[in-house]
Amino acid sequence: MKINLSDIKKIIKRYRKKKGILIPLLQDIQAIYGYVPKESIELISKELSIYPVEIYGILTFYTQFYLAPRGKHTIKVCQGTACHVMGGKEILDYLTDKLGIGEGETTNDNMFSLERVACLGCCGMAPVVMIDDDFHGRCTVQKLEELLDKYHMKKAK
Repeated sequence: MKINLSDIKKIIKRYRKKKGILIPLLQDIQAIYGYVPKESIELISKELSIYPVEIYGILTFYTQFYLAPRGKHTIKVCQGTACHVMGGKEILDYLTDKLGIGEGETTNDNMFSLERVACLGCCGMAPVVMIDDDFHGRCTVQKLEELLDKYHMKKAK
């Protein structure tokens, strides 16, 4: 996706005279691109007289922000105690091998991004995988195969 600096300037203009605007500003930019492009950080720094290191500090502290393009679907694998005991690590290892990516990475076809999360709050359904906004409990390798096929089929439509 091409980065349109004039769109980013419009977003910055909406926040210019307000206090405590950096997080909402970054959220708005990420809502457009799916991540916060480097070009937008440079523009925010210049337009609002904020050091880039301050912006990167926010972006790297909060897990909601991404500095690189994301896949069409985000897969989050729970590694909380219940999920870990019930096979969460094996699920994560399987997805890493199957997709050919590590945690925090995106597949070459931009279909999937993979994340390890501390807890999804669904201990009774362990091990749990979340794809986009959908929770999938009692996951097995076979169930993941079916889910990956299902999400690949969404791409074809």
